[in-house]
Amino acid sequence: MVDPSRNLWLRLYRPWTSAATPLPVIIYFHGGGFCTMGADSRFYDIFCRSLASETPAVVVSVNYRLAPEHRCPSQYEDGFDAVKFLDAVINLDGVDLGRCFLAGDSAGGNLAHHVAVRAAESEAALKRVKITGLISIQPFFGGEERTESEMRMVGVPVINMEATDWAWRSFLPEGSDRNHPAANVLRLDVSKVVGFPAATMVVVGGFDPLQDRQRSYHEWLVESGKEGVELLEYPNAVHAFYLMPDLPETPMLLADIRDFIQRHAARPFN
Repeated sequence: MVDPSRNLWLRLYRPWTSAATPLPVIIYFHGGGFCTMGADSRFYDIFCRSLASETPAVVVSVNYRLAPEHRCPSQYEDGFDAVKFLDAVINLDGVDLGRCFLAGDSAGGNLAHHVAVRAAESEAALKRVKITGLISIQPFFGGEERTESEMRMVGVPVINMEATDWAWRSFLPEGSDRNHPAANVLRLDVSKVVGFPAATMVVVGGFDPLQDRQRSYHEWLVESGKEGVELLEYPNAVHAFYLMPDLPETPMLLADIRDFIQRHAARPFN
């Protein structure tokens, strides 16, 4: 438990097999539009178990406050406080805090981005945790002007613009629109990602209405001069496909995350 007053807590997952060397850490932020789900949701429990065993890595799943009861920036504060708690308090055998990856899906991908920015801006606050990379799975970003994919992809499974608009209204500060920098990160000065992890993986699904914003996010990171920024596209994937273990793309994603971590875990970026 990080802070009972905020119901901010962590759930740890270890792979079953023992490792000869200390394992990297994946700090995971769940999705749900900032308004639903939790680290103890069945979908995320199953996914984090699979992620820990297939990588292999120690997965730290963060339970953060939800909107509309708690609006932005509560979730970002919880996310960074969880990282600082891991840095200052937790001691785990067989774990290498010098190889930490921030990861999240949908709203959790948005959260992981903003936590990465805070970590880069507050590097002195972290003594043991080193952010090696970012894994952004179908991140939830927005903007007032609709993208082509948002207008075209009507009636696809899982997500629609009415639901995302409601989520933004519930999450963003009162009086804000979808161009608020919490939603439309591309409006931020690119200097915001100067200290960002160089190794970044952005995952896009071909049947996700948010795909144009996700590709633009990838391009924005590349244009910032970052090396090691990767775009992975799954043409037949819907939003949140990874929460459905029987879909063929789910084991593909787990394998791609494993390969990404194994490529970058040996060289942390500050």
